[in-house]
Amino acid sequence: MLVAVFMCDPICNAQAQDWAKERLNKSPRHGEWVDIKSGERTIKAFVVYPERKEKTPVVIVIHEIFGLTDWVRGVCDQLAENGVIAIAPDLLSGQTFEDVDAARKATSELPKEQITSDLNAASDYALKIPASNGTLAVCGFCWGGGVTFAYANENPKLKAAYSFYGLAPDEASKVTNIPCPVYGFYAENDARVDATIPKAEELMKAAGKKYEPVIYKGATHGFMREGESPTASEANKKARNDAWARWKTLLKQLP
Repeated sequence: MLVAVFMCDPICNAQAQDWAKERLNKSPRHGEWVDIKSGERTIKAFVVYPERKEKTPVVIVIHEIFGLTDWVRGVCDQLAENGVIAIAPDLLSGQTFEDVDAARKATSELPKEQITSDLNAASDYALKIPASNGTLAVCGFCWGGGVTFAYANENPKLKAAYSFYGLAPDEASKVTNIPCPVYGFYAENDARVDATIPKAEELMKAAGKKYEPVIYKGATHGFMREGESPTASEANKKARNDAWARWKTLLKQLP
């Protein structure tokens, strides 16, 4: 259900995200690694703060199946650039991997209970940040997008959930407890994921919940990352820019 993160440089390098690391290195915002206690585990998390004098909402960022890459940390920085505190827990804390496939396998094998526990720990930490105004939201990409929708059903403190091209719920019990609006961001050329949208719309409507999915024309799965790459297709670049424009508007609506 929920998956893992990894801090290992070899995987980040395998992802060829030098452009993402360069953006991070140039950022004027404060970013830091923190340790968070999660049951008997201690997990790592990357936190970035906005340049604001007011207290602000906090957004939990759930990484892709590839783990906590430079790009995911870059998303945290971009969220902070837009006025919120962003915190990305490393759900694969303490593990290292030889290649991307090994990271995928580890993430897909993470126990649901452990994922939920780690996200709860990150959420509790987030709400205690002195610069936080007490408003909590969650976002996730790919595998993390599916985890985001699932986690929205488990944390009553959430004020919004932003699911990026992740699998949507297929049972009524998986949406019953969702306390907030769920905003979906999907690619037109992503039949596997898009096939789950209609059922989720049906379930959310029946449960009286707000679900607003948007499908971006011509985009492929992973367009938020791919659209930022120097080799991005025009469709993915446009989808990424349009999705960010929508997301910025939604972030401003957080209390």
